[in-house]
Amino acid sequence: MEVQVTTRWPLVVAIWAAGLGVAAQYGKISVIFDRLPELYPDAGAAISFTISMVGILGILLGLVAGMFVAAFGYRRSMVWALWIGAAMSAVQALHPSFELFLLSRFVEGLSHLGVVVAAPTLMAALSSNRDRGLAMTLWSTFFGVAFTLLAWFGLPLVQRFGLLSLFAAHALIMAGLALWLGAALGNVAVPPRVAMPRLRALPGLHLPIYRSPWKAAPAAGWLFYTCCFVAVLTVIPPYIPADMRGFVLGAMPLASIATSMTLGVFLLRHVEAVKLVQLGFLLCALGVVWLWLLPGDPLACIALAGAMGLVQGGSFAAIPQLNSSDHARSQSSGVQAQAGNLGNSIGTPLMVLALGLAGFSGLMAVLLLLFLGGFGVHVLLARQRRALQRQSSRPMES
Repeated sequence: MEVQVTTRWPLVVAIWAAGLGVAAQYGKISVIFDRLPELYPDAGAAISFTISMVGILGILLGLVAGMFVAAFGYRRSMVWALWIGAAMSAVQALHPSFELFLLSRFVEGLSHLGVVVAAPTLMAALSSNRDRGLAMTLWSTFFGVAFTLLAWFGLPLVQRFGLLSLFAAHALIMAGLALWLGAALGNVAVPPRVAMPRLRALPGLHLPIYRSPWKAAPAAGWLFYTCCFVAVLTVIPPYIPADMRGFVLGAMPLASIATSMTLGVFLLRHVEAVKLVQLGFLLCALGVVWLWLLPGDPLACIALAGAMGLVQGGSFAAIPQLNSSDHARSQSSGVQAQAGNLGNSIGTPLMVLALGLAGFSGLMAVLLLLFLGGFGVHVLLARQRRALQRQSSRPMES
């Protein structure tokens, strides 16, 4: 794909909007989770699978998705993923059996993967070198913005028209996004397709990518980040004073977005994305120490969320900085999607276990170790990249 001299912002924003649509695949269940038993009163504890089902394919096929998206075509993958998402929401709006509802959530994982792998690659390709950091930081906000919009507009919709109306609205939005992007990207040069990988070759293709300190680096730090983000929003609230809890929980995602879009964007023009991620992890560690000393302090909670915003934006910006080809960026995005789903799945149970075994201090200790681990893994991978670069630049012996 040709190098962009100027950023094609209308298309970048359209692709970001698709990210909001697939983030809502998680958010539409999260915001009404306490009321889902109204639809499925006999589901019992299995109701929790309505959230985790979307992430299963991401854990199993995150990297594979990057390979198949590159082969199937970025534009085609995104548009078809949106149509699949629209179809699954339409099925859910019909109030199917609980088993069919879970199956639809599983298929939504395919839709989610198609967009989160194709979108950042397309956004990076449609951005100029100067604006690429800003574009990737914008992409990194898609989860937080989607959850905020669902709280502002989705919940009032449910209160007026019932739970199923949220699924119907999401189906219409996803279909609209598919039509919009299908037309908007129709005449745009997109990254070239590559050969379709053979199924029997897939296991062998994983290891070289995991071993690459360029392709795997964003995902390595992202795993530590995602272990903490959802867990922080889930486990910390009981320690926040009751009269401030609602305000703090609403302010934390917004603080993360605001920091990444202001300070994060500014710093990306002056420092490498990986260094921004490392700075974010260190500030997160300081935020944990603050919370450890003052449990539930509202300002400490908001400051911690703001620091996490630097990790969030820098991690996505690191993908195009570390990987120059569209194919390599797609593979890196696939590994990051895999790491994100894995982190989201194990983070909250890990925090609950630490809380049960060692109380609040145990929780803070685990958070501190994870944030320092995220910093450390980037130090190690940066050292490995420098060693490989020195090795490749040495003259060959005669």
